[in-house]
Amino acid sequence: MPKVKSNLEKKLEKIKDVEVSPKRELAGVIGNVLWGVGLLMSLFHIVVLVFRPIDPWFFRSLHVVFAGILVFSLFPAWKKSPQHTLHLVDYLLIVSLLLPVVYIFIEFDTWVYRVGVVPNTLDTFFSLLFILGVLEMSRRTTGIPLTLIAILFILYGRFGEYMPGFFQHKGYSWPRMLTYLFSLDGILSIPVFASAHYIFLFILFGAFLEASGAARFFVDFARSVAGGRRGGPAKVSIVSSAMIGTASGSSVANVVVDGVFNIPLMKASGFKPTVAAAVEAMNSAGGQIVPPVMGAAAFLMAEILGVPYATIATAAVIPAILYYSAAYWMIDFYSAKMGLVGMPKSELPLLRRLMKEKGYLLIPLFVLLYCLMVAQMSPFRSAIWAILTLILFGWIKPETRLSLKKILNVLSYGSRNAMEIAATCAAAGIIVGVISQTGLGMKFAMIIISYSQGQLFIALILTMLIAMILGMGMPTTAAYAISASVLPSALIKLGVHPLGAHFFIFYFACIAPLTPPLAVASYAAAAIANARVWDVSWLAVKFAIAGFLVPYMFVYGPALILIGSFQDILLALITGLIGTMTLSAAVQGWFLGDLSYLKRGYLMLMSLLLIKPGWQSDLLGLGLLAIIIIIQLKKRKVPSNERLKP
Repeated sequence: MPKVKSNLEKKLEKIKDVEVSPKRELAGVIGNVLWGVGLLMSLFHIVVLVFRPIDPWFFRSLHVVFAGILVFSLFPAWKKSPQHTLHLVDYLLIVSLLLPVVYIFIEFDTWVYRVGVVPNTLDTFFSLLFILGVLEMSRRTTGIPLTLIAILFILYGRFGEYMPGFFQHKGYSWPRMLTYLFSLDGILSIPVFASAHYIFLFILFGAFLEASGAARFFVDFARSVAGGRRGGPAKVSIVSSAMIGTASGSSVANVVVDGVFNIPLMKASGFKPTVAAAVEAMNSAGGQIVPPVMGAAAFLMAEILGVPYATIATAAVIPAILYYSAAYWMIDFYSAKMGLVGMPKSELPLLRRLMKEKGYLLIPLFVLLYCLMVAQMSPFRSAIWAILTLILFGWIKPETRLSLKKILNVLSYGSRNAMEIAATCAAAGIIVGVISQTGLGMKFAMIIISYSQGQLFIALILTMLIAMILGMGMPTTAAYAISASVLPSALIKLGVHPLGAHFFIFYFACIAPLTPPLAVASYAAAAIANARVWDVSWLAVKFAIAGFLVPYMFVYGPALILIGSFQDILLALITGLIGTMTLSAAVQGWFLGDLSYLKRGYLMLMSLLLIKPGWQSDLLGLGLLAIIIIIQLKKRKVPSNERLKP
């Protein structure tokens, strides 16, 4: 008798389409070979990064080749492609990546002097093969937008002399441009460097967390901490999304792992399906800005700025606190307005028992944090220590124990989780290469400064829009890589600290997936909640509106990214927290009781005064807030012993 699919299974199938997940199921000889390729990819990265470094040309190109083999094997080229075996086209594309790398190995001593300067015919031919392979990897994994943008940039590099105004350049011949793109300044530049050196091992760490059952433990931990509060299941999503998101580095993956548990809980406790999905999308998008791991693009930021990753992770602490503080108050005020209560204690795991039974699963995260922030180890060595710690402590209980067979499977299948990031970074490298070769980055800076007429606020809005438009249509890593190549210089020229300029772009690239029209995180959450995606995406923006202001806060107040004295940092944090709370109250229309539209506008003004740096605006905002508190308390008629506990 055929198995009948549940509604949840059908919804998860829809989500797979959103994630562009592998659709082929390969068994037999091909499946075994692919399993071996995945295992070899993981072992190759571990050996090179930890024990035996090799030349960057070889390491980065082989990183792309490994990813390409997995992509062309697991992602069919078109809908009618074979689903249980490879098509001839797939084999040809794998060869298109392998042959150029073999050619580099053979011609390396002279290749490095010819590339991008005086290439010969074979240099051009093999460069073209590799570029075509990367473009097809991008198309299969991320879809049309990133691939199309990369192609347009290639055409711009070749025919730039025909462009008008600022965008004009002298143009480059096909041989010079194609070989330049197949180099350490193009495809194999900083995005692929970050993917190969840092991101890969953290993705493996996430795979080990999933295999050990730590992801489910994170959800149970969150339920025990926040489940009993007003709007409890939605607040559970804050804790679990932050914990899972810092390991996954993907808002959509965060929705899938976390939302499957939390969205049904929210709906069961009285949240409308649309609201439950919007809350999950908001919380999951924020997971990428939570230290210590953050999103994959954070490693790229550290490399671009030339600072230790610990500097990036430390600077992200307060912005992450402000984002999730705003999320907490949005949920709390909405729940109070709608009369929603927490989950019954009988349905919640006991924190003491949970920590006694599985608390050891938090140890690898503490080890990772110690290695990154205290011992100042490199990110990849920190990830290795975290993986080893997880394997070691997993043996405490049979259900979390990872046998040799399980470890090998995680190493093999975990590499598949990295292939999409590698494909994205390689395609982004094409764009970075054209920008570097043509000087487009400086031209973008001039355009932003020109259109903003030197006004920082207008420049920030233009930068935000560009970063979010890119972030809607492609993964965060690609959106940040492209934006970081052209946008920060304009903000820096207008006086923004380099770290603040990059964080501003990174932040909006992270939260773009919940905004319409291409709101992939909202779409995934809507599929689980059985809600309309358009309604979910707009409501997610409303719930996250306070979070949208956080980047402006740390641009105008660098103390929020730990630039300044301790007193400045503490004051900025306290007033920022109060400001996000009052803004949430204004959006939801509830603060110690229902709010009229006049009072909501009043609170909105106060929140902006508190968010704006400066003790004068802070004092004025606090004084006005005290007035509204007194007015609201006088109007409350509910006895204090019957009030809902926030």
